[in-house]
Amino acid sequence: MRLMIALLMMVAAGPALACGPDSDCKVGERTYRLYVPADAGQPMGALFYAHGYRGSAAGAMRNKALRRLADDLGMALVALKSRGDDWNLAHRPSAPQQGEAAEFAYVAAVLRDLASHMHLDSTKLVFSGFSAGGMMTWTMACGMSESFAGFVPMSGTFWAPVPQSCPTPAANLVHLHGTQDGTVPLTGRTIGPARQGDVHRALAMYAAHGNFTETAQGVPAPDGMRCTQSRNPGGKLLEFCTFDGGHGFSTRRLRHGVERVLGGS
Repeated sequence: MRLMIALLMMVAAGPALACGPDSDCKVGERTYRLYVPADAGQPMGALFYAHGYRGSAAGAMRNKALRRLADDLGMALVALKSRGDDWNLAHRPSAPQQGEAAEFAYVAAVLRDLASHMHLDSTKLVFSGFSAGGMMTWTMACGMSESFAGFVPMSGTFWAPVPQSCPTPAANLVHLHGTQDGTVPLTGRTIGPARQGDVHRALAMYAAHGNFTETAQGVPAPDGMRCTQSRNPGGKLLEFCTFDGGHGFSTRRLRHGVERVLGGS
């Protein structure tokens, strides 16, 4: 009976993907990788993950802790892949004059490809990334907010200058960052002709953009994080969490962010 139900769910979801955690899913000239928990329900939420500088979707999928997190959350894990070593973001060192249009088109193509093969729950789509992937996450939050329930950038923000505003409405967003981060300091640092943006400036911009005014200090959080929450009249959440330490990734902290943006509390 369980096998029959599983087969019926596969049929209802659409044509099966000829790719997965160990092989690339192709969208045009780009690729991504996909992990689906065995007991994930339908419709299905998804955690989109953007790797760091010189990372890869394959590398993200080799992170067993990330896959366990997907299992625990009952969400698909969608590991994105940059075209080269880094994401095509505005003001980046290698091409400071180029914009983010190629990345918006890529993420939109991945969403369409997934939707053609499975029943996605649009209320449970979360975008996250670490370091350079955190920069990608902020960019998506600013320019593609309506495609996701929330965003969890980790240890990365915009390349400077931070935008004055965003073209899409404010979304739930939780930013996580180490106070002793030397790779991507909270105030940013210069890399070649470019400079990393100031995290506090990015948060202030987003707070003004989304009219986040109701603030709560000392919000409970795991791993010794210290969090400040703000809400706007529409009920959206903006949260900033810091932890003692450097440029480090933690699935416990990521889980906190995902659960916050999905629960709005």
